[in-house]
Amino acid sequence: MAATASSSSSSLVRTFFLLSRTHKLPLSLPTTSAIKSHTFCGSISSSSSVHCTNQSRPIETSHHRPNVIDILEQRGLIESITSESLRSACSDPAQPPLMVYCGFDPTAESLHLGNLLGLVALSWFLRCGHYPVALVGGATARVGDPSGKSLERPLLDPQSLSANTSSISATITRILGPNVSILNNYDWWKDVKLLDFLRDVGRFARVGTMMAKESVKRRLESSNEGLSYTEFTYQLLQGYDFLHLFKNENVSVQIGGSDQWGNITAGTELIRKILQCDSVYGVTFPLLLKSDGTKFGKSEDGAIWLSPKMLSPYKFYQYFFSVPDADVVRFLKILTFFSMEEIEEVEGGMGREGYVMNSAQRRLAEEVTRFVHGEEGLAEALKATEALRPGAETRLDWKTIEGIAEDVPSCSLPYDQVLSIPLLDLSVSTGLLESKSAARRLLKQGGLYLNNSRVDGDGRKIEAEDIVDGKILLLSAGKKNKMVVRIS
Repeated sequence: MAATASSSSSSLVRTFFLLSRTHKLPLSLPTTSAIKSHTFCGSISSSSSVHCTNQSRPIETSHHRPNVIDILEQRGLIESITSESLRSACSDPAQPPLMVYCGFDPTAESLHLGNLLGLVALSWFLRCGHYPVALVGGATARVGDPSGKSLERPLLDPQSLSANTSSISATITRILGPNVSILNNYDWWKDVKLLDFLRDVGRFARVGTMMAKESVKRRLESSNEGLSYTEFTYQLLQGYDFLHLFKNENVSVQIGGSDQWGNITAGTELIRKILQCDSVYGVTFPLLLKSDGTKFGKSEDGAIWLSPKMLSPYKFYQYFFSVPDADVVRFLKILTFFSMEEIEEVEGGMGREGYVMNSAQRRLAEEVTRFVHGEEGLAEALKATEALRPGAETRLDWKTIEGIAEDVPSCSLPYDQVLSIPLLDLSVSTGLLESKSAARRLLKQGGLYLNNSRVDGDGRKIEAEDIVDGKILLLSAGKKNKMVVRIS
C-alpha cells in the first residue's frame, strides 16, 4: 500500500503528456518539478508518523483557468462542497491543475442516465483545464453501496463484474475520450490484507461517525432487514479509495451525487486523520429529478442506458425529445455545454409568439445525444427520427427500419402470409391494433400508415413493392405506435 513520490509524479507526467497532445483546449503542461510540488503524503505505517510535504516551488502557469466550481454552481450542479477553499484552488494560477475523480460501480452492463451527471461534471473539470479520473469499482461492487437503496444489492459473480467493468470503461472512454484516466479499484484492493487494513485504516474510523451517515440512518430506519455489516463497511472502502488515489495519484477532489456525501466525507476524514492533510475536497451534485420530484432517467421500459447496445441512439434521443416544457431549461443547464446566454435565449424564445413546439426539446436531445453517442450516433438518431415520422417524404430503407426494431414491437411472418393480405387484417394479426373496427376507425381518421405513407382506402392490400428491400414492413397507428414486420 506504500507509494513513493517518484512513482506518483512519473504517473502524472504520463497523464499530463497524453492530455497535452489530445486536449482540444489550450492547457499548461506542468513540469516534473511542478508535479512533485503538488501535495504528496507519505505511506501508511504503524511505526512512523505520516505528514504532508511540499518538495519544490509552486507551479507557475501562463493560462487562466475558468473557475469550474463557479460554472457548476451557476448551472445548478452543486449541492454540497466540503470546503469553500476549493473555489480558489480551482482558478489560482499559482496552483497546478486538480486531479478529480468520480466513481462508477459496475453493477450493470451499462451506465444509465443517473450516472450522466458524473460524466458531465468530469467533462466540465476537463474543459476548465483539470484532469479527470473515472474510478470503476471492481472491488466495491462486490460489496454494494447502500446509499439510496432500501434493500441490499444482489451479489454478482466475478465473471459478470469483469464483463461489466470492461463495458463501462468502454462507455466512459467513448463519451469523455482519451483525456480521462480510467482506474479499477480492484487493482489495489486485491492485495489488501484484512489485518493490515484494520490496523492501518480501521482504527481511524469512528463507529459513531459511521452510524451518523445519512445512508446508514435511512436504511436502519426504513428497512425491516436492517443493514448488513458488509454494506456498513462500504463507506470505509470508498473512503480508502480516496486516500489511495490522493496518496498515489495526487487526486485531491472527489465528486458524486448527493447520496454519496457520506461516502465522500468518509474519505476526506480518513485522509485528514491518517495523512494529516486538509487539502482534499468533496463535491456533490443534485440527483437528476423531474419538476414533479420523480426520478429522471427511468422510462416505462426501465432505465435509460448510455450504451448503444442496450438502448439505441434513436430511442435515447426520443426520450429527451419528450421532456416536458417545465424541465427542459433546467436540463439544458445541467446536461449540456451551451453557454448560459444561449440557454437564456432558448428560454426566452419559448414564451414568444411563433415558437415552434418542441424546439427547445430538440436542442436538448441533439446536444445530449451528441455528448453520449457522438456525431455518428446523433446522425443515426436524426435519420431514424425523420424517416420514421408518419407522412415523412424520406424514403425508408431496410437498414433504417431494422435500426429501431429493438425499440418498437416487431414480428416475423412468411412472405405468402403478407402478400395480398388486406392492410386492415395485417394491422390486427400483427398486434398493432385490437380489432378491424378499431383499424377501420383509425383509417377514417387518417392515422393508419404503411411505410410512413397514409392509407386512404380500407381495401388496400399489401403488394410486393410495399415490402422494403424485400425484407420488411413498417406499420404505424398514429405517430407513436409502430409495428415492424419482418418478412421470412
